[in-house]
Amino acid sequence: MRRIGADVGGGILVTLVCLAVPVPVVAVHLQGDRLSGIPTAWWLAVFAVFAAAFMTGMWFMELAPRRVRLAALAVYSVLAPVLVLTAPGTGWTPLLLVLTVAVSAYMVPPRVSTALVAANTAVAALATARVSDSPLEIGMVAGLYLMLQAVSVLSVRAQQSEIESRHRLAEAHVRLRAAAALQAESSRLDERLRIARDLHDLVGHQLTVLSLELEIASHRAGPETAESIDRAKGLTRQLLGDVRATVGEMRQDVPRLRETLESVVVDLPEPVVHMRIDDSVETDAEVTRALLRCVQEVVTNAIRHARAENLWIDIAQDGERVTFDARDDGLGSPGFEPGNGLRGMVERMEDLGGTVEFSGEGGFRVRAAVPA
Repeated sequence: MRRIGADVGGGILVTLVCLAVPVPVVAVHLQGDRLSGIPTAWWLAVFAVFAAAFMTGMWFMELAPRRVRLAALAVYSVLAPVLVLTAPGTGWTPLLLVLTVAVSAYMVPPRVSTALVAANTAVAALATARVSDSPLEIGMVAGLYLMLQAVSVLSVRAQQSEIESRHRLAEAHVRLRAAAALQAESSRLDERLRIARDLHDLVGHQLTVLSLELEIASHRAGPETAESIDRAKGLTRQLLGDVRATVGEMRQDVPRLRETLESVVVDLPEPVVHMRIDDSVETDAEVTRALLRCVQEVVTNAIRHARAENLWIDIAQDGERVTFDARDDGLGSPGFEPGNGLRGMVERMEDLGGTVEFSGEGGFRVRAAVPA
């Protein structure tokens, strides 16, 4: 549990409940009574192992390797029934069954959770039967802990579903923004090219014809009109040159990199994206498109895999190359294998003569460079 807030607060509460379970056992021991199963010292030793495995599985749920989490799950799932059966009638020990099911629901599929609930309910009934001959009491205790376990599992499933829905919505938001940015930039460039063609084909041609007509008129005109015709010829040549220069500038228009990339992450609730783009960076349409796809991929990765709260993106000009540096404060993974999205990023950059490097140490990081 990494985030400051409800998750950490809930984890602290669960930890306190877990650590409070041995209190009645110790109280019984101090009163001179004995547990019906094993000596109190042995019971407390078993509980210490249980607590260590349980805390590992809970607090390092996202950080520990999967094999470590599964080993911890196996340990505390086995030791919880042992603790309950060896200390029946001492108050709170069956709560361990509820806690183990609640935490394990984060890691195992529903069918495994259902099996654990059934097994733990049988343990609760058996522990009650050791201290009571009343079928009604046995049934009530078993039913109570059945409901508590079911509620805890369903709550975890609902929380996971809500988190996954939020992540899918954020990913869809990024994809939609990226597609909209590409379409807007493409439409803008297409419109400028259309205007450039119209200027060249219509105004340019008309000015060329006008220049030729003035040239013919200058040979036929008398001395009194020659000066005016020469001035008109000069203005026509100047205007034709201005039109050609404007058409050339419109065809070489630089895409609006900052506006295009910032539009992808605007209003994104999580992670918080800190983007910095040097004013000196100038890119053509192909590089802009590649950088936009890089932004989309690193944001999606931070949402889907890293569970990051912050993402820093830095784009700068380094001589003849544009550099892209993105890092997050998520989980990271030193031995990760790039998926299709990251491989697509590499292919785009290499097609443009660029390079890409990945790092999973201390969060996920991408470094790329491409010719401007």
